[in-house]
Amino acid sequence: MSAKTRVIYELPADLDQSRLPKHIAVIMDGNGRWAKRRGLPRTMGHRRGVDALKEALRCCRDWGVQALTAYAFSTENWGRPLEEVDFLMALFERVLMRELREMMEEEVRIQFVGNLTALPKSLQKQIEYSMEETKTNKGILFTIATNYGGRQEILSACRKIATQVKQGLIQPEDIDETLFEQHLYTAGMCHPDLLIRTSGELRISNFLLWQLAYAEIYVTDTLWPDFDHTELHLALSSYQKRERRFGKV
Repeated sequence: MSAKTRVIYELPADLDQSRLPKHIAVIMDGNGRWAKRRGLPRTMGHRRGVDALKEALRCCRDWGVQALTAYAFSTENWGRPLEEVDFLMALFERVLMRELREMMEEEVRIQFVGNLTALPKSLQKQIEYSMEETKTNKGILFTIATNYGGRQEILSACRKIATQVKQGLIQPEDIDETLFEQHLYTAGMCHPDLLIRTSGELRISNFLLWQLAYAEIYVTDTLWPDFDHTELHLALSSYQKRERRFGKV
């Protein structure tokens, strides 16, 4: 389906566009359980999860959300069965190749964050190509966290800053939040306003530990493959009922 003929998601009437989050982060949990409940292999849950992510991205784009960050593969996910890991790596590559044309038509800017050097070489090349092709697009920023871990990201930033101090390029007293953020994978990105986690799990699973400091958190029992525009509407309705004080009165 091309961008000219695809479904356009109209902003629900009860949502205030001026109060939408600028940046939404999602922990896409429940693909395996979705498949298991249907007697299907876990890989089918991951396939259906890609469709759910596409719908979420298009809703965000159509409704005016500026950025969407999806937790696709954590540093801990390498502990899953080898067949599943291999399938996911191949799936990421196929989806990027298949969807790039539509991403270009829809002005989506693609970005990957994480330790990408550990990924298969062919996937690394496809990631580099996709980011280069879309870097001048003016639409929504779509960030995929792949081989990502929040603790590892913070440690990496600390090592880079420590090296600069050792080399005499900066002094310890120069280190502040602004400098620290320049060394994170997400340098230059605004922090998420809303974190959505599916499948009912009440944890953030080493995701964006620094960046989520003041994000609103929305948890739903819905499994990720069933997360559609209606579910996103519910999450945004909940978000707009909250008062964000950032530690103030």
